[in-house]
Amino acid sequence: MHELSVVQGLFERLAEELKPYGDCRVTLVRLRVGVLSGVVPELLQSAFEAYRKGTFAESAVLEIDVTKPVFRCRACGGESFREELDYSCAKCGSRDVELVSGDELILEKLEVETDQ
Repeated sequence: MHELSVVQGLFERLAEELKPYGDCRVTLVRLRVGVLSGVVPELLQSAFEAYRKGTFAESAVLEIDVTKPVFRCRACGGESFREELDYSCAKCGSRDVELVSGDELILEKLEVETDQ
């Protein structure tokens, strides 16, 4: 389950983001996870729940926005998303496409509470 190492990396990033604010607690973490990222949202949620215990994010809520793959066709210039993993242009059928989004793992939002 590599989601645990993803969560460990996330917590390292959160700790860096929180340094300038001193003592605070994370209340919300929102991630954007692409279908092609290799991350399973349910496993990521479970890993987050387990990892947060006893940390600055112990009561934090994890929100996961899952994004579908979007492809840009090099032949016709069209962009389309595909429900099925068909790596061809939905407009002209060309297989000369590039992935625009759908493989990302992005920290979109972080909410914290401070004691100040």
